[in-house]
Amino acid sequence: MEHCDVLIVGGGPAGSSCAWRLREQGLDVIVMDKSAFPRDKVCAGWLTPAVLDALQFDRDSYAEQHMLQPITAFRTGLIDGQDMESRYPTTVSYGIRRCEFDDYLLKRCGARLRLGESLKSLQRRANQWLVNDSISTPLVIGAGGHFCPVAGYMGAKIGANEPIIAAKEIEFAMSAEQDANCQVQGDTPELYFCQDLKGYGWCFRKGNYLNIGLGRESSANLAVHVKGFYHFLKQRGRIPREIPENLKGHAYLLYGHALRPHIADGMLLVGDAAGLAYPQSGEGIRPAVESGLMAAGVIIKAAADYSAQKLQPYSRALELRFGPAVETSTSDTSGATALMRNFLAHRLLNNRLFTRHVLLDRWFLHSHQAALHVS
Repeated sequence: MEHCDVLIVGGGPAGSSCAWRLREQGLDVIVMDKSAFPRDKVCAGWLTPAVLDALQFDRDSYAEQHMLQPITAFRTGLIDGQDMESRYPTTVSYGIRRCEFDDYLLKRCGARLRLGESLKSLQRRANQWLVNDSISTPLVIGAGGHFCPVAGYMGAKIGANEPIIAAKEIEFAMSAEQDANCQVQGDTPELYFCQDLKGYGWCFRKGNYLNIGLGRESSANLAVHVKGFYHFLKQRGRIPREIPENLKGHAYLLYGHALRPHIADGMLLVGDAAGLAYPQSGEGIRPAVESGLMAAGVIIKAAADYSAQKLQPYSRALELRFGPAVETSTSDTSGATALMRNFLAHRLLNNRLFTRHVLLDRWFLHSHQAALHVS
């Protein structure tokens, strides 16, 4: 029987960030993940400088062996509509490959690793959890994404009555011919919104890798929208005509669109397991990292008392950082509302000031919010 101070289920950015901070303070941490690392992870994959600052990231050292693509502009518009380019004087974000980034963070965190192992059983015994009949710990952290089994144990209705964002995407290495025929620039990710504003597609080049995807408020007709987006990109000459189309799917929750409990006695959720992706952009990496660091700060101050009462400051910290967690609905079936959204889409996405200062600066880059520093 192994014992640890904290068991984290999920080795992505939320789990590894939390583990890194806890290990810095001397706690014995095990990270369990059903996958072996490095592993493929479907994600557009860009980070703002605030994320790297919060992680005390050495950009130069990382870039020596891994993809770290500076981003200095965005191309935005409507699918089948007009587009515009918004350029910045400095680097405002970085493109990464999740297979590299997640593996790097997990190795850096210093925790003991149990990879290739799923969470199969969880039993409460006094103030301890018995996990998989082989690990004893007073605290289990769910960091396993939308379908995290810890979230299910805490009462999340996974796959039922949760208004998910459904996405399909692919990242692949281009051949020399595809590379030469790709018009997307590495420093300029391209974002194209659906006509009804219920989702958007992206096209992002990272060296000789190309990442293409589309996410929407519902999985209904997702394949049709993805096919239309591919056609649009090819018709505009943005991507080569002969590229893979075997996209992978995933799902996540937007913050406030479905309320999952974040804490319980001896339990806590971080990242996508807690449903923390930004509502306007769907970005999940920054909320994942920040929630992991905030959770670690609360755990350290709890001084081994992991009752729900002692963990309550974590929920308050999330509200202070991301706003009140008031549940909203993504179901918008009103014809009048749909018409208004379409009208606003055409007007606002063609407005250079709105695109730069609201859509990009505020919703996608969150440049108004300083990097998180947890004491």
